[in-house]
Amino acid sequence: MDAFPPGLMFAALFGLVFAGVPVAFALIATSFLFGLPVLDDRLGNQFFGRFYEVASNSVLTAVPLFVLMGVLLEKSGIAERLFHAMRLWVGRLPGGLAIAAIAMCAIFAAATGIIGAVEAIVGMMAIPPMLRYGYEKGLISGTICAGGSLGTIIPPSVLVVVYSGVGQVPVGDLLAGIMLPGLLMVVLFILYIYVRCRIRPQDGPPLAADEVMLPLRRKLVITAAGLVPATCLIVAVLGSILAGIASPTEAAAIGAAGSLLLLVLYRSFAWTVLVDAARKTVSLNAMILLIVVGGMMFSSVFAVSGGTTMVRDTVTRLALPGWALVCVFLLVVFALGFILDWVSVVLICVPVFTPLIRVAGVDPLWFAVMVIIVIQTSYFTPPMAPAIFYLRAIAPPEISYIDMYRGVIPFVLAQAAVLVAVAAFPSLATWLPRVLLGA
Repeated sequence: MDAFPPGLMFAALFGLVFAGVPVAFALIATSFLFGLPVLDDRLGNQFFGRFYEVASNSVLTAVPLFVLMGVLLEKSGIAERLFHAMRLWVGRLPGGLAIAAIAMCAIFAAATGIIGAVEAIVGMMAIPPMLRYGYEKGLISGTICAGGSLGTIIPPSVLVVVYSGVGQVPVGDLLAGIMLPGLLMVVLFILYIYVRCRIRPQDGPPLAADEVMLPLRRKLVITAAGLVPATCLIVAVLGSILAGIASPTEAAAIGAAGSLLLLVLYRSFAWTVLVDAARKTVSLNAMILLIVVGGMMFSSVFAVSGGTTMVRDTVTRLALPGWALVCVFLLVVFALGFILDWVSVVLICVPVFTPLIRVAGVDPLWFAVMVIIVIQTSYFTPPMAPAIFYLRAIAPPEISYIDMYRGVIPFVLAQAAVLVAVAAFPSLATWLPRVLLGA
């Protein structure tokens, strides 16, 4: 049987996805269809090798524990305490509730590392009070979508763990590399909200004084109850990785154990809660790791079918300089991010792109940070924005799709500004890993 042109693999994959086939099964089916003519009876061994590769990858073993950590934190009620503490301190500012939502998203993203969970939890808490105070619906939508996306760029991120395992970039270097771009992104989001609501107070009026005027001692107690446990957990997880004390898997285990302890301390523990958290963790992990396996199969069949050679020959013929090659690859990642989830994008693109950018002399850490920013940007860029579909599931009917599409645009531009800054000043991605880890 003649082999199919490897370029058709993407057309077949997108066809199955648009037909409603789950991404993991679409990846596996495409790999089988295109791999059979090339590998024949060796296809089973090839696929088993990919299963074994995923199962034995020491970095990917951290994913289930990070997911469990995030699910337990969601059950603990820490999100409500964080949001209450944030609104006490910034509620009197123009756009104070939106600023509180962004700040809370950043902290909760650092505590969970799960993208959709941050958007859903913060959205359910922040949207009702913002509507009650008359916040402009586009601003509400943009704030929740942008804040929810921070789970990608704020460490520890599940995306970073998966990318590290696939792209052969040390996970500690990558976690340190996304810190400054993530902080810059949060600052730009907050700055935009503040300036907009300063110029147009009707878009985000401040809270009434009687809602936030508490004695300083009481404010500090509320803040400590919500912020200190989450901060300690984040420092324990990230600090143990960056200090070289623990591997990502061991740090994730620390995070999961700490989340369980918070569940007990906040008096939210019950066996039904624990069982529900376990079920949700198994479900999320099964989805993520099955996509990882499918992506590994897809990339391996693409390679043995001549796909990698085809891409390399095309790049060679075009004779692109390093910066142009990076731009082309980032555009491909951005386009795929409209259609596929982040796991699929990483598993399809990174194995193909990484060897080529290394040969071109591009710093793989710098490239990895830009890929993560682009994936995050495509997550809530219209028209095919997964973040907007997440928001639609939790937002009240009075917030329309038009409000959502209009509201995310300024935040997309802020993300683009961060990408340009990292591209123009690579030290934003490489300085901190060099200082902390000697990368």
